[in-house]
Amino acid sequence: MKDLFIQLKAILEYKIIEVSNYSFTLYHIFLFVGIILVVRLLVKAMEMFVRRKVSGKEWIDEGKQFAIIQIMKYVMYAAGIIIGMKSIGLDITVLLFGSTALFVGLGFGLQEAFKDLVSGVILLFEGNVQVSDVIEMDNGIVGVVKVINLRTSKVRTRDGIMMVVPNSELINRRVVNWSNSNKLTRFHVTVGVAYGTDVEKVRDLLLEVAQKEDTITTRIPSFVRFSDFGDSALIFELHFWSEQVWRIENTKSNLRFEINKSFQQNKIQIPFPQRDLHIISDKRKTED
Repeated sequence: MKDLFIQLKAILEYKIIEVSNYSFTLYHIFLFVGIILVVRLLVKAMEMFVRRKVSGKEWIDEGKQFAIIQIMKYVMYAAGIIIGMKSIGLDITVLLFGSTALFVGLGFGLQEAFKDLVSGVILLFEGNVQVSDVIEMDNGIVGVVKVINLRTSKVRTRDGIMMVVPNSELINRRVVNWSNSNKLTRFHVTVGVAYGTDVEKVRDLLLEVAQKEDTITTRIPSFVRFSDFGDSALIFELHFWSEQVWRIENTKSNLRFEINKSFQQNKIQIPFPQRDLHIISDKRKTED
């Protein structure tokens, strides 16, 4: 048994790297990995504890809960790496100063990656964009934020496509956060009717259609705006308020179906651009 311990000690003390007065052994590897595994277990326990404590609380939503867990997770991992490095005898300050030139070189080569990392930290601390928020990016894509990591975020679109978005785009580009605004948001549907139509009747029919749609709130009255005299139509806008931001396109579609049906029943025409061609005969050719 004693010989076994001696052999085991010799294996653990086997020097993999030796620089000046420092030697890196197998024991150091096992110690560092062990510390990281313990930190990983502590992170999992922390995550379960936080979720259990804040679950069902009105003062914290899913987005804030996710941000708190992510920030604590990154702090714990950073602390674990520092403790692990100190435990195996590495002086982290000397390591940082000695690697300054390397970091500068990496900084120039990985500028975009570092920008995304900083943006991820800003997103988690500021909370302008959070998990479960419905956002609209400047390219017109609407989606729900599912995950915010340090460098990238995942956004699921209405088509079910999971997009990986660099965090810098959520910070530097124009992003509309529908969830950060009032729960009730105003939308509108545009429709044109033929010239000569009774505009008062059009307004009444549009309001009647809005009242029948379940996803439109009655707390704030809908209204109709006579917006313009078009080239071939009188243009009206039906404005309404709804909390169904994610499914608002379905609401607009339902309104258009009902508007079309109501106009057909009341003999109101929805015009379309058309051209009249008049053929003028040349009398000189007839006389010849």
